[in-house]
Amino acid sequence: MPWHAQLQIDYCAEASRTVARYQHTGPLRILKSLYPEGDAICHNVLVHPPGGLVGGDTLDIHVHAASGTHGLITTPGATRFYRSQGDRAVQKSRITLEEGARLEWLPLENIAYSGCLAENRLQLNLTGGAELIGWDVTALGLPNANLPFEQGRFLQHIEMPGVWLERGHIDATDLRLMDSPLGLAGHRCTASLFFAAGSPIERNRKQRVLDAARDVMASHDLRGTAGVTSPNPQVIVLRVVAPLVESAMHGLRQVWAVWRSLLWDTSASSPRIWST
Repeated sequence: MPWHAQLQIDYCAEASRTVARYQHTGPLRILKSLYPEGDAICHNVLVHPPGGLVGGDTLDIHVHAASGTHGLITTPGATRFYRSQGDRAVQKSRITLEEGARLEWLPLENIAYSGCLAENRLQLNLTGGAELIGWDVTALGLPNANLPFEQGRFLQHIEMPGVWLERGHIDATDLRLMDSPLGLAGHRCTASLFFAAGSPIERNRKQRVLDAARDVMASHDLRGTAGVTSPNPQVIVLRVVAPLVESAMHGLRQVWAVWRSLLWDTSASSPRIWST
């Protein structure tokens, strides 16, 4: 029987502390709030106990951050989209930030198993003055386990309505996309790190962020398959393709740490779950 799970996370300010409240239906929830950086930044781990999605499953995640709050959301492991018998598996995440709110959306990778029929959708709604650093990482199959992505389809949709839209439809049987230099050139991991703002990013600030990402990636193993651009005055995006997810994630974490310091004058504090 398919799972239909929903989770609503609300960040609110109580004195100088960011507090997370949540409601859920089905197997989707957050663990205890952690404050490794002090009361101003609330770290949360989003957990889906079944560990993956099959055809017909739906995960519906809503995040709302009130003015003056700062939340960080990650996951304890990959989101796995397993083989489907014909129905789609769908994960939908919608993030709404009020004026002056900050959020870091840092889930670990999605894994598209061969034969999956899957959609992963992210929508960002940012009020003026709100800012978000987030990433999206997708692994196609498990090359190290000799489980290649040979059948199935994966749709990746990231949208900031009226501002930015990225939509990729990956069909495992489309060899021009999967293997040619016009597409993924044989790489099996795609990743994006993005900074989104509710207002246009000041020009000099934007240039510093672009330069910082370029400097980091210039010395990284993936320097030949990474690029950073600003497709809109409110968005900066670093895009990477890699043979394996580990190298892509390593590069994104390095740039995230630099961006965090540069944009928010906040040193990188990696979520504890990443080191377990």
